[in-house]
Amino acid sequence: MSDLPRKAVTRTAKLAALPLGFAGRATWGLGKRIGGASAELVGRELQQRTAEQLFKVLGELKGGAMKFGQALSVFESALPEEIAGPYRATLTKLQEAAPPMPTGTVHSVLAERLGEDWGELFLEFEDKPSAAASIGQVHRAVWHDGREVAVKVQYPGAGDALLSDLTQLSRFARLLGPLIPGMDIKPLITELRDRVSEELDYGLEAQAQAAHAAEFADDPDVTVPAVVHQCEQVLVTEWIDGVPLSEVINNGTEEQRDRAGQLLARFLFSGPARTGLLHADPHPGNFRLLPDDTTGWRLGVLDFGTVDRLPGGLPRTIGDSLRMTLDGDAESVYDLLREEGFVRESIDLEPDAVLDYLVPIIEPAEVEAFTFTRGWMRNQAARVADPRSPAHQLGRQLNLPPSYLLIHRVTLSTIGVLCQLGATVRLRDELEEWLPGFVPEEDGAEDLSGAQDEGAERAEAGEKSGGEAEGETGPSGAELDEELPAAEA
Repeated sequence: MSDLPRKAVTRTAKLAALPLGFAGRATWGLGKRIGGASAELVGRELQQRTAEQLFKVLGELKGGAMKFGQALSVFESALPEEIAGPYRATLTKLQEAAPPMPTGTVHSVLAERLGEDWGELFLEFEDKPSAAASIGQVHRAVWHDGREVAVKVQYPGAGDALLSDLTQLSRFARLLGPLIPGMDIKPLITELRDRVSEELDYGLEAQAQAAHAAEFADDPDVTVPAVVHQCEQVLVTEWIDGVPLSEVINNGTEEQRDRAGQLLARFLFSGPARTGLLHADPHPGNFRLLPDDTTGWRLGVLDFGTVDRLPGGLPRTIGDSLRMTLDGDAESVYDLLREEGFVRESIDLEPDAVLDYLVPIIEPAEVEAFTFTRGWMRNQAARVADPRSPAHQLGRQLNLPPSYLLIHRVTLSTIGVLCQLGATVRLRDELEEWLPGFVPEEDGAEDLSGAQDEGAERAEAGEKSGGEAEGETGPSGAELDEELPAAEA
């Protein structure tokens, strides 16, 4: 694989060929059926060929195409079991690897951004990438002070590629809909497009990661690698080893799966309360399980390129509505959803029907411990996707306010990963500890709000430290050295 394909006509042609390939395979399948082949066997082979082509193209193009594939991959558990198998292997390929950038290109970017003598900053630098993602790839190295580091290098032309891909993908989003029943693909693509500029800015990513690293520095359950150095197109952070979550999904023990699931849920709800930021890219490639002598395993969290800024933590409306739904208070739930814009003013719904729609979704919060399974996820997807079901009809009338779009996607994605893990999780414990409004005010929510204010202050301080650290000026004058003593101690 040579440089990231940048010519719009080349990338557009590859993506535009996907729907034609889908149609061609459908015709091939019909021919096989006419020839007497089993419908089930033809269907499975058709799904497998479609998945292989789709994710081969998305992975090769990197950019927005691969980012879309990664976002889609966490919903694999919603697929019907008879077609999930062929997709599973091709989906998970996007979570850990992609065709690498040539060594010469990597060196050119480092020379341009770090200076011609960039090699002197490292005691060792591995030219072979250890991981590749949608807009950059990671190289393992040893910083000049002896620390093992991960060097993230952005693909040249990544910004143009992201925008071009996502624009093209949105044009045939309807054809991709059957991949994930019950999910509207187009808003996902639109949202990914809206986040492009933030993810391309490694300065913003460094600030978000530094804030998390400082907050979780002494945490027994979560590890965030500290930021070592940052400049345009290059981000250097401390290296962490561990078992990739994709490996835990495929081969992990029950203990590893349950521990990973519990910590994922804990990080999802505690992160915004403690830092005022929501890590918004929860696919398995961004997490590791790290051995720990005390707790058994800790969760390593990577890639803070996409975050949602929530100074007060997750909106209290979420906790209030969950609590009232569990209490069966249909009228109060309906009034709150209408007030927040989930029910448009022009629409009237039956409060009891809304409650019936919500109760199955929040089943994991009803019990002390809940086992997330692909079967449960498929049932939820089928219930919402079936046009004949009351849930489908009601769901089409509900609205998702823009301020909740990213929170909604992150929550759904995390649940998708929990189902891939098959983890048994004490979700209610995390909700009671971290979600504003879930515990009635008199039972301690006041204390939580104080903790969130303190966490938001720390997040703000982290952003300032990330943006105001003393810099080393290179040839371009654009370098910023992120030396953060508090995070690196």
